[in-house]
Amino acid sequence: MCTQFITLRPAPIPNITNQNTKKRPTSVPLYQRIFIPSHVYRHPSAVLLELCTSLKELHQILPLVIKNGFYDEHFFQTKLISLFCKFSSITEAARVFEPVEQKLDVLYHTMLKGYAKNSALRDALKFFGRMRFDEVSPVVYDFTYLLQLCGDSLDLTRGREVHGMVITNGFQSNLFAMTAVVNLYAKCRQVEDAYKMFERMPQRDLVSWNTVVAGFAQNGLARRAVQLVLQMQEAGQKPDSITLVTVLPALADVKALRIGKSVHGYAFRAGFESKINVWTAMLDMYFKCGSVKNARLVFKGMSSRNVVSWNTMINGFEQNGESEEAFAMFLKMLDEGVEPTNVSMMGALHACANLGDLERGRFVHRLLEEKKLGSDVSVMNSLISMYSKCKRVDIAASLFGNLKQKTIVTWNAMILGYAQNGCINEALNLFCEMQSHDIKPDSFTLVSVVTALADLSVTRQAKWIHGLTIRTLMDKNVFVCTALVDTYAKCGAIQTARNLFDMMEERHVITWNAMIDAYGTHGHGKEALDLFDDMQKGSVKPNEITFLSVIAACSHSGLVEEGLYYFESMKENYGLRPSMDHYGAMVDLLGRAGRLDDAWKFIQDMPVKPGISVLGAMLGACKIHKNVELGEKVADELFELDPDEGGYHVLLANMYASASMWEKVARVRTAMEKKGIKKTPGCSLVELRNEVHTFYSGSTDHPQSKRIYAYLDTLGDEIKAAGYVPDTNSIHDVEEDVKEQLVSSHSERLAIAFGLLNTSRGTTIHIRKNLRVCGDCHEATKYISLVTGREIIVRDLRRFHHFKNGSCSCRDYW
Repeated sequence: MCTQFITLRPAPIPNITNQNTKKRPTSVPLYQRIFIPSHVYRHPSAVLLELCTSLKELHQILPLVIKNGFYDEHFFQTKLISLFCKFSSITEAARVFEPVEQKLDVLYHTMLKGYAKNSALRDALKFFGRMRFDEVSPVVYDFTYLLQLCGDSLDLTRGREVHGMVITNGFQSNLFAMTAVVNLYAKCRQVEDAYKMFERMPQRDLVSWNTVVAGFAQNGLARRAVQLVLQMQEAGQKPDSITLVTVLPALADVKALRIGKSVHGYAFRAGFESKINVWTAMLDMYFKCGSVKNARLVFKGMSSRNVVSWNTMINGFEQNGESEEAFAMFLKMLDEGVEPTNVSMMGALHACANLGDLERGRFVHRLLEEKKLGSDVSVMNSLISMYSKCKRVDIAASLFGNLKQKTIVTWNAMILGYAQNGCINEALNLFCEMQSHDIKPDSFTLVSVVTALADLSVTRQAKWIHGLTIRTLMDKNVFVCTALVDTYAKCGAIQTARNLFDMMEERHVITWNAMIDAYGTHGHGKEALDLFDDMQKGSVKPNEITFLSVIAACSHSGLVEEGLYYFESMKENYGLRPSMDHYGAMVDLLGRAGRLDDAWKFIQDMPVKPGISVLGAMLGACKIHKNVELGEKVADELFELDPDEGGYHVLLANMYASASMWEKVARVRTAMEKKGIKKTPGCSLVELRNEVHTFYSGSTDHPQSKRIYAYLDTLGDEIKAAGYVPDTNSIHDVEEDVKEQLVSSHSERLAIAFGLLNTSRGTTIHIRKNLRVCGDCHEATKYISLVTGREIIVRDLRRFHHFKNGSCSCRDYW
């Protein structure tokens, strides 16, 4: 262990004039340095100083001290310096210290403590140098203050210097000094050095044991920390509440639930029932280990609770995806009269955001204003996120605009809010504005921007943001790279996405999920399963989203048996509980393959009541396979859950239309009109020369509409000659030529025609549609790719279709 140190040059403290550095006469007897006359100690001024609780009160008492002639008394000087330092006014402490002609050592030690608590390390070391120049003998606490400050500043070099001075001044065996040394090395992430110092200590108390335990725990070495707790007990030292509060967060971070339960047992046996901090740390451990049930039991059994305990419950439920429970806990907290803090409000806002519950979010907003907690920028960031996730990005933007103080998190929240609400241009403009304010984007900023660009599905834009990540040195960040993988995939560049995935040095579970999902939505089911097999061979453990992506990939590619196997594997081999989305994916898997009876039985056997996504998948399967009887039964249950969902009304009408049941089609449409339910209009986007062109079915408001429709007529003749036969079975009560005209003016046809007219031969056309591609357009696009020799990539609501040379990547299984 290196114990050399650099000599610290003595220097006057900064920004103080008229310094009197004259050392006290050595002839002053010891009794005069420590004796406090009774008339001084018992004076009301002294009593008031003892009772002083704020800087304002101290300023009120100071004139009384001066008026009574006590300002020159060493007791008052020391007390005043101590209080000014306590209230973080080191400048005023120095004004008391400097004029004193005969400075006692205690004044120096008090001032050094003040510098260590309230100033930068450099200033504290300068004052320590001055002490040495003034021949003040250091005491052990001088070194403990400096070591603490070095540790807090993570300044290992200066810390080693102070450690060297501890040795040269003969304190290497002092319990307090060496505990501070252990703390220094632990905070500077030199855990092994900390442990060496700990082992060399001739004596150890509970504080020193807790310090070394905390060192291992806070550096991610939870199991070593627990081993030390066992050694501590073997050495006859009983762990206290601080020991447990130190170890529990480390166990939570590594999700060591079994060890956490052992600590829980010890806490119970040791009689820590009244220690709120222990049980609050226990709550946090259980939540982070995913054991919500145990967290509930601990909270229920707590004899007393504080606001931190309530906040832990609110945030714990939220982190475990139980937003309803989180908000219910917030309301219960209010009912019991516990005053909420900023943390409480942020937890409630996050719950509202995840629930998409605008009404409850506004309730929390009003409560914020009532409690006057809205000035905190972190709370405002949560408020912006809540409104954005509740689809009121306009309110979020208004809050953002009125904020005087904005952090990088504020900018990120607003950019992401725009991205989540499809306001891509606004997100990009705000990103540019952020840079114009010289605010450097972080990884979260870039992830938000990449997310916005993913919705554009424009490869060139993806390459632009990719280049920016390289220039800002964030191309190695796992979350940024994962977002890029997802973006390239959503731009149709699946091979580029895979190349980037293979180049990544670190892969998080979300990275694997993004690539598996990309293969699935592009119809490459086998590649998705191969990649999942690779994932299982590595160290990254699949989660619920992984299995959802795998089952969806099987569904898109018709891999029914494989999907069934992985659904069971998810439960049996990984202990994961299926969500409603998993059940919906399984119904889609079976139903799309024509196994309607199996899909319906699967729904009947579900351990929970089927949700909208499950029944919606079943209705879609009935429409595809024209099973009207079962479809009607499913629709009845579906509309009980959500009678105003327009998309499923349209799906039911289309099912009737495909079966030529026109009276029932009319009945559904009439019901929609009475309820005020409107069909979502089909919309397709195509990007050309940095401009996004939007087309709606049958629209004629585009500047090139005449050219587009004329070209579609010509193109229609060409594809008919190649074998295309229009499917007009879903249209009723009009002439055949009108039917053909209606289907040929769907939004994706208009977008494709525009792209073909305005790009050179060989250019791939990229289209994005807000709804599922209809059967006739799918068939027509295959023939268009054949007669034009172009590749056409269409991203619809559910998946990608790569049309090339008259065929589609989905192999007509969609």
